[in-house]
Amino acid sequence: MDPHQVIIRPVISEKSYNLIESEGQYTFQVDRRANKNQIRRAVEDAFDVSVAKVNTTNVKSKPKRQGLTRGRTSTWKKAVVKLVEGDRIDLFEGV
Repeated sequence: MDPHQVIIRPVISEKSYNLIESEGQYTFQVDRRANKNQIRRAVEDAFDVSVAKVNTTNVKSKPKRQGLTRGRTSTWKKAVVKLVEGDRIDLFEGV
């Protein structure tokens, strides 16, 4: 897989920013078929950093409602990537 196919988008939330500040861990939404090795290579190629550890989890869908219409959000895969000490991703400059 191409690195741009593996990494879909960064996860922007209060919890993800706290992980960046305290532990140097970055959170991404990734392709559901990608494994940890593919995620590691994609982050290293895309951002020119060294990855120390990758944790993944499948985020389950939640029921949502808008008026009388009922539906569900999509199921997606989240990857929390810990970088080697001293490396930083400039995409998250506000932190």
